[in-house]
Amino acid sequence: MTRDLLRDLAAVLAAALLVVAAVLVGAAIEREDGTLHVGWPPLYAYWEPHLGPGTPAALVVAAAVVAYGPRLAARLPWRALLGAAWGTATAWTFSLALVDGWHRGVARRLTTRYEYLRAVDRFDDIPGTLRDFTHHILLHSPGHWPPHVAGHPPAATLTFVLLDRVGLGGGAWAGVWCVTVGASACTAVLVTVRALAGEALARRAAPFLVLAPAAVWAGTSADGYFAAVAAWAPALLALAVTGHRPRSAALGSGLLFGLTGYLSYGLTLTAVIAGAVLLLGRRRVRVLPFLAAGAVVVPLAFTLLGFDWWEAYRLLVVRYHQGAGGIRPYGYWVWANLACTVLMVGPATVAGLRRATATAGHPTRGGPASGWPRPGGDGRLAVLVLAALLALLVADLSGMSKAETERIWLPFAVWLSAAGAFLTRPRGWLAAQAVLALLVNHLLLTGW
Repeated sequence: MTRDLLRDLAAVLAAALLVVAAVLVGAAIEREDGTLHVGWPPLYAYWEPHLGPGTPAALVVAAAVVAYGPRLAARLPWRALLGAAWGTATAWTFSLALVDGWHRGVARRLTTRYEYLRAVDRFDDIPGTLRDFTHHILLHSPGHWPPHVAGHPPAATLTFVLLDRVGLGGGAWAGVWCVTVGASACTAVLVTVRALAGEALARRAAPFLVLAPAAVWAGTSADGYFAAVAAWAPALLALAVTGHRPRSAALGSGLLFGLTGYLSYGLTLTAVIAGAVLLLGRRRVRVLPFLAAGAVVVPLAFTLLGFDWWEAYRLLVVRYHQGAGGIRPYGYWVWANLACTVLMVGPATVAGLRRATATAGHPTRGGPASGWPRPGGDGRLAVLVLAALLALLVADLSGMSKAETERIWLPFAVWLSAAGAFLTRPRGWLAAQAVLALLVNHLLLTGW
């Protein structure tokens, strides 16, 4: 057994102990005072071993990716690989969701009293609703919004309003939208890694992005859809800074970055990932005007329609502390959130992040380079995934993500999964990823 593998296993063991500690300490806190407000600490879930119609499909997809994923990722033409990755990630996410059955796992997920679809009928007059949006954020305001509507800028709810307007209303279509669009996040990360770190590393990352345990929560959470938007914004920026239609790609990237801030307040932290992309790019100065021009479009449109982002965020902070966020103890969640992340990204990503951290100390490792900030391929990928980890840690320390981070942090987790490219024995690590996802999905009834 090599020294690197021993270090990988030690990192995974440490991560597993963190999860065990979060489970045991969380259970003790819940028994004592019930302040965590989750059913199976640290996850928003309940212990309920079960099988479902998605079980056979999930086993087949997992076995196929473990057995053939690395080989196909290495041999398929690039465009075919992108399509195969998206399709397989969609199948993996759908099959896991269907373990809970069609109604409970897909069609009803976004129709509960917490969710966006409960507010769709209040957007008959979209400009008027946007002007009035902040008046219904606080918990004791008249006609206050459901928690997820109040907790996000209105572009999140507007997505489902527009789906309803084009005839795709209801929970089933909303679930299909979130899974199908959300699964494209892995394709966006592949595009980014190829542009910045090279095709070889992107191909090695592909099976890990496809078989991510985070799919348990991406189907069918709206945060999976948010993760895709937040992944394509840096992907287009990566194409721009590496010379692939720099103006149009930078403009499109700016549009998506502007949209992310109106899907979720926390997605403003994708600016950290954008900073890493710019740092690693060759044409960053040239594309900045187009990036900035695109980035102002969505905020300007919402502002002209009467929505005040800053006022809404200020009120959200108040609303957050009016509910469970004001009761959940920061001292537990500031580290238990990281245990949630371990379950979301899996042991392979933990080992990959260990290698990324080691690589970051040697920026020219993995190929010829002209020095910082132009490391070799491994170093470039390390910078990218560690930027996502930094964004996640900032979100953690903010105290605005106490619990439920297994879905809230999906936009960061998809980038962390790319760290699997550093691993040299992919099939064993992929099997570990699949086993974790299958166990979580079959032993627990997750809330998302």
